[in-house]
Amino acid sequence: MNSRFNDENLRLTHFETEVHVSCPKCAKKAIATVDYEKKEARLYCLFCGYNKTTDTELSYFGLSGNFKVAASSYFDVGLWYAVPFKGDYFIAYNEKHLDYLEQYISAKLREHKDRSHFTLLEKLPKFYHEAKNRKALLEIIKKLRLKK
Repeated sequence: MNSRFNDENLRLTHFETEVHVSCPKCAKKAIATVDYEKKEARLYCLFCGYNKTTDTELSYFGLSGNFKVAASSYFDVGLWYAVPFKGDYFIAYNEKHLDYLEQYISAKLREHKDRSHFTLLEKLPKFYHEAKNRKALLEIIKKLRLKK
């Protein structure tokens, strides 16, 4: 268990261009990616070969445009790293996101410098921060790493 965590002030957007999802064809791990400059999103599965490409135009609340959202949002798929936890969900977009959350959750001392009020850690639901949930959350992370 790590004793100290230094917040890198990362935002959720840091992890959103590559999101691991459930393949809509075989239900195994697939990867959704997005290139905002090309306005293109792609979903591909290394297991069954499923492959889909789409543009990034979405409609939200009657507004249409090329919004910068998580790569998975362009496809009707579930996150690979998502588990119910105490009436909420523990989620991670990919392994790097999972690593970052694990480092934070496992640390007994969490240092935050120059926070901007928009960082990933500041936006997390309360249960991620509570020491009483540390053991259960670390067990979830361990199981998610083994998920095939």
